[in-house]
Formats: sequence, C-alpha cells, structure tokens
Amino acid sequence: MTDIIQLLPDHVANQIAAGEVVQRPASVVKELLENAIDAGADDIKLIIKEAGKTLVQVIDNGKGMSVTDARLSFERHATSKIKSAEDLFQLNTKGFRGEALASIAAIAHVELKTKRPDDELGTAIEIEGSVVKSQEVTVTPTGTSVAVKNLFFNIPARRNFLKSDTVELRHITDEFHRVALAHPGIAFAFYHNGSELFNVPNENYRQRVVHIFGNKTNERLVPVEEDTEVLKISGFVGKPEYSKKTRSEQFFFVNQRFIKSPYLNHAISAAFEGLLKDGYHASYFLNLTVDPKTIDINIHPTKTEIKFDDEHTLYAILRSAVKHSLGQFNIAPVLDFEQQSSFDTPYSYKDKAGKVPTIEVDRSFNPFADEGSSSGSSSSSKSTSTTTSFKTAPAANWESLYVGLESKSNTKHDNDVELSFEKEYKTETIFSDASVETSKTTFQLQQKYIVSTLKSGMLIVDQNRAHQRVLYESFLKHITIKEATSQQLLFPLQLSFTPNEMNIISGLKEDLEHTGFVFSNVKEDTITITGVPVGVPESEVSIILEQLISDVENDVPDASFSAADLLAKSMAKSLAIKNGQTLNNTEQEHLVNSLFACKEPNISPANRPTFITMSTDDIEKKFM
Repeated sequence: MTDIIQLLPDHVANQIAAGEVVQRPASVVKELLENAIDAGADDIKLIIKEAGKTLVQVIDNGKGMSVTDARLSFERHATSKIKSAEDLFQLNTKGFRGEALASIAAIAHVELKTKRPDDELGTAIEIEGSVVKSQEVTVTPTGTSVAVKNLFFNIPARRNFLKSDTVELRHITDEFHRVALAHPGIAFAFYHNGSELFNVPNENYRQRVVHIFGNKTNERLVPVEEDTEVLKISGFVGKPEYSKKTRSEQFFFVNQRFIKSPYLNHAISAAFEGLLKDGYHASYFLNLTVDPKTIDINIHPTKTEIKFDDEHTLYAILRSAVKHSLGQFNIAPVLDFEQQSSFDTPYSYKDKAGKVPTIEVDRSFNPFADEGSSSGSSSSSKSTSTTTSFKTAPAANWESLYVGLESKSNTKHDNDVELSFEKEYKTETIFSDASVETSKTTFQLQQKYIVSTLKSGMLIVDQNRAHQRVLYESFLKHITIKEATSQQLLFPLQLSFTPNEMNIISGLKEDLEHTGFVFSNVKEDTITITGVPVGVPESEVSIILEQLISDVENDVPDASFSAADLLAKSMAKSLAIKNGQTLNNTEQEHLVNSLFACKEPNISPANRPTFITMSTDDIEKKFM
C-alpha cells in the first residue's frame, strides 16, 4: 500500500492557521492594533471601509521595521517577542505567536509600508494570498502602515458567513474599545467610510472612559483602588441606578490585556448583591495588575481567557475592594456606629445649663364638689335647686311630650300641601348570578398562561408571546402606513448614549418617528424626546431604546431583514405583558381575541408558538 500521510503545502497550512486567528474583520483589527502598541506607538489611526470587508488599515508612529524585518514579519512563527519557552511565562507584550500577519496575508491583499526613525527611506511590500507581489523602497513617514484589503477574497465560503455591516462594525468597535481603554496613554482615532467615529487624545483613565462612553458617564463612575502583594486594582464601577440589561460596559484588563472571566465577574455581582434589579448588570472598567509568572495566557486562541494560579484569593480581594468602594462613596448601605448630627444639642442651647422641671399642684381642688361651691351659700342653694328641677322634670314627664302628636299629624288642613316621594327601585342585573359565572370562558394559570375552552378541547395561550404578536403587527402597520398617534410628554425626556449607539439611533430615527416617537433635539451624545407612542409609559422609553440598540447590534440579517421589522420586534418585546403579571377576565378575553385577529396568530415575532391546543381525546388519554 502507498503512504497516505503527506505534508500540507504552505498556502494551505496558512489558510488553516488563518481560520484560528482571523474569524472576522474585528480579528484583523485586534491583531494590527496590538502590533502597533508593541511597536511603541503613541498615536494610532484605524481606518475601516464597509465594516472591514473592503479595507482595514492601521497607521502608527512606532519604531518601524528594517527591510529584512518587514519581509520576515509575514513568515509563520516569526516574532521578536520571545526567544525561548521560558519567555512565554513572562510576557508583557500583546502579539507573540508569530502567526498574525502570516495568517492575514494568506486570506487577503496586504500592503505594508514601514520606516525606522534613523532611515531615510522605508520599505513597501504587497502580498496577495501569501504570495509576495512586490517589495521596493518607498517614501513613507516614520512608523508602520498596514492595509488589509478584500478580506477572504480566496475563501468565498468564509466571506459569505460574515454578518451585516452593522453587526461587523459593532465587533470592530468592541475591539477598538478594549484596546483604547487598556492604553489611555496612547492617542487613537477611528474612521469608518470617511466619517470619524472616535478621536481620543493621550489622557488619564477616567477621561478615556468618558470619551468613549459619553460625557454623562462621568457622574456614574465610582473609583476602585486596592494595592496588595498579590493584586493591584484600579479603575471604576458604575453606580447601581445606572445599571443596564446588557453587559456592554463590563471590562476586565489584566496587565493591560482585555480578558473575559465569568469567575471574576461573579465577584463583582457578589459585591453588588442587593443593589441591582433583576435582569440588570453592573458596569465596570477595572485594571488588574499581577505578576506575569502567576498567569497563563495561552489557554485560548484569541488570548481573551487567562488561567490564574490562585483565583480564590483574587476573587476575595476583588469583591472586597468593590464593596468597600460602594460603601465609602455612600452607594451601598453601611453600618455607622457614630452619633448622628440630629442628636446634637441645638446651637442656641449649647452653653445653657439644664433646669430641673417643677410641678405645681392645687391641693384644694375637689373634682366631686358642686360647680358653685366656691361661691356663697345662697348661690349654692339656688344652683342646686335649679339643677334639680332641670334634671328631674324631663325624666318624670317624658311621656307627656308625645300626647296628641298622632292626632295632629293625621289632621289635614286646607292650606296643607301634600308631599309625595319618589320610590326607590332596586336596580337588578340583566343576567342572573349563575349566568355571569358561566360567561367566564378564560382563566389565568400561574400568571403565565391563559386557558380557554374549545369545542374540541382546551386552548392554552402564552400571554407574553401572544401580546408580542399583537403589538408587533400593530407597530409594523404604523411604520408601514406612517400614521402613528403620539402622546406629548409634560416634561421633555433627555437620554444619553455612546457615540456608537447614537449612530444606530440616528439611522432608525425616521422609523421611530413613524411609530409615534417625537424627537426635538439630537446632539452628539444626548437626545431629547417630547412625544412617545400611545400606551408607552415614560419610564419604559430608555429600556425600549436600549433593547432596540442591542437588537440592531446583534441581529442576523436574512432575506426579510429590514429596519422597520426589527424596530417592531424590539418594541413589541419591550412592551409586551410579562410572565407573572395578573390579568382580569376582561383583559384575558381581549388578549385572546386580539391574538386570533392577527394575520399570523400561531407564532410570536421570534418564531415561537403562541398557543397550544389539547383535544378531548388527548385529555382522556391522560386518565388511562
């Protein structure tokens, strides 16, 4: 038999390696930004076109590369960060695998321009699918510029799996946030399709957080500082009242590297215990500094997960530090054994001596004496006789008061006017009590399901999904015909969002207005709302918009994808009756009738069943 094991060609091996390194345009952004940081740059520009599908370019003013280094940087396993296996446990840099540029060059068109500060001319290299097309001397500024064009041009299947531009841009923005927050001492600029999304200068950590997430974020931050032999913590947590339903503002940085750690996230949740509403998550921007020897960052291909030597100690320190900060800034309730100021002596009585209260008693007072006893004897006797005659007369002659009363009332005179009074009739119900009871055709089960009877058996409706379907078709109709009714707010409502969220709202502004929202002012990071759709509580407006932004960022487009459809789904999900809400009999019947008046009553907007039926035969089988 012939041998069947063979070595893979380099271009195939590079494409396989690229599948681990480059999953989407955001992966390219991450690798190029980290290389720019490792090059010592303090000014980095990120340029994106069509959410990275057409162009991803990173320009830095770092130390640049020589001609030889520029060529070797595209070879597999070529790196300047490590020289021996021991270096893997003392890493203070970002890119060290030596596969990033080689993997990117295998699946895209790459143009590299670089120059060192001491060189007069730089180097330009063009590579397509791991094949070097040209390498020549060029005039270029000090630093490095890497342009990645036509990502996945030679792997059409991978390109077809990319999401919409909105979703891919969100992933790129997330990577930009992670890198920019980890390095506040570096100036970053982010451009998409020619428009500037972010431009943050060299600044401190608080200013960097505010620049990225909006000016309103400043008042929401609570500083956290802790320095121990094992762990150093610095950064901020968000106040509980500004918590969100999404985890979009949760950042852990270990030695200036973004990580995801459910275990450490649980420590934050434990510190916020009792301060957050159900379904809401705290915001945090925390920098953790540990000894590089105590962590292993090679357990995940994207290096977003880290293995700690002593996780339990880190958990305890982190939880205590956050809880201490919340209590120190009067965010969380704490026990205070000091005397309250309200118990202090008033200022006007501060220097006065206390007086012993005195009691005066009238020893001659007799509660059983007559009223006139203090007067003369004559007045006393007169008072006594008067009182006696007044009190005894009615008691003795009370029957004489009613003598002849009946005969007088029955005697009719000519001048008397006969009065007639309208008789009070008892209002009776149209239906008897028995018929009222039998008219109740629905009842609620566990505040979640509505049960009704059918000719063939029983109907069970999920109240949340059913209401979502009713609201979805109603909102979609209003958006389509562009005739929605608004209710004006007594006081305008101002809401703050990040620049990326404002871009999403601006794109949906017209559709939101068709549903009934009225915007009076839209600024860089705030919007003013003066009207909302009928039936939408003012307290739900911010929740609706946050849910809408989250849905737009995470939506997977399909053939029927449209902004109007997504908006109707998001608003229906936010405003629908929740499970656990009690409905009276009229509301139950109205919901069931409204559901079956819809065009597609069988499924919710998320394509889940809204009701099920059980026939009499199915019920009888349960008793066999």
